[in-house]
Amino acid sequence: MSALKWQGWLVALVFVAGLLVFAPLGLYVWAGGAPAARPAGAARGDVRITDCRIDPTSRRVVASVEAVNGFPEPGAYVVTVEFREPPAPSPVQPGGVGPRGPQVLVKIPGVLPAATEHAEVVGPVWPPATIPWCGIAAAVFAPDPPFARSLGLRPRPHASNAGEAGFAAARHLPARPTPISLAGV
Repeated sequence: MSALKWQGWLVALVFVAGLLVFAPLGLYVWAGGAPAARPAGAARGDVRITDCRIDPTSRRVVASVEAVNGFPEPGAYVVTVEFREPPAPSPVQPGGVGPRGPQVLVKIPGVLPAATEHAEVVGPVWPPATIPWCGIAAAVFAPDPPFARSLGLRPRPHASNAGEAGFAAARHLPARPTPISLAGV
């Protein structure tokens, strides 16, 4: 055989060996890709009750909720807060879980990644001489839409948010500002 024929076989053999070595490595890197993102939805571990008290004037239960965004994108938390009497230990029901009490939904919008936001939830009127228990019944995370993030838009305040109280108070301002007279200066 001639020298050119041997060189052709050698090139083909090196090519096949390269495919056998680097193809599985390439597939491994491609299949691994980025780490799996945390699926949107259940986010009970990101939300907690920081305070549970009775408002002295209205006798309503008030729960303070804290949400720490553990997701890589900004979004909103929808939290179901439950109000009931403290669970008593029961031999029939381990853990002392009693019947469900009244529940209230609260939405905490615009929570940035790794940021902490707070909200207050007002529950039912509470009977005297009983101690309330406030707990998280469910929590769901919904990421902001991508087009809103690219435009720098924040979610609109909703009537269920505490931020609406400031807007409602602004409606009671006078229509025209009071004129100031500079004649005596």
